[in-house]
Amino acid sequence: MQGEAYGPVAEALRNGDLDAAGLDRPHRLLLDFVETITRHAYRVTDERVQELRDAGWSDEQIAEAAYDAALFNLFVRLADTFGIEPPAIYEPNGVPAAAAPSP
Repeated sequence: MQGEAYGPVAEALRNGDLDAAGLDRPHRLLLDFVETITRHAYRVTDERVQELRDAGWSDEQIAEAAYDAALFNLFVRLADTFGIEPPAIYEPNGVPAAAAPSP
């Protein structure tokens, strides 16, 4: 999602506002699935995976989303553990709300 046409979508996703991103149903379901992995992995059920299949995602795509979510969660937890913050040049306005630690 690069380029001028995707600016508003990218900004909404960066802010964690999936509703404002205007995603189609398959992409919204996939991002909801990734959020479930991030926040409550034990809540991933066979029914959730089947819902993704029914929305058109292949098993390979679903698995890749799960692997990517788990890997990025590892990176974030390591960064949090060691107090690693992105250099200001990459985040001149601070860490986006969607990536900020929960209070």
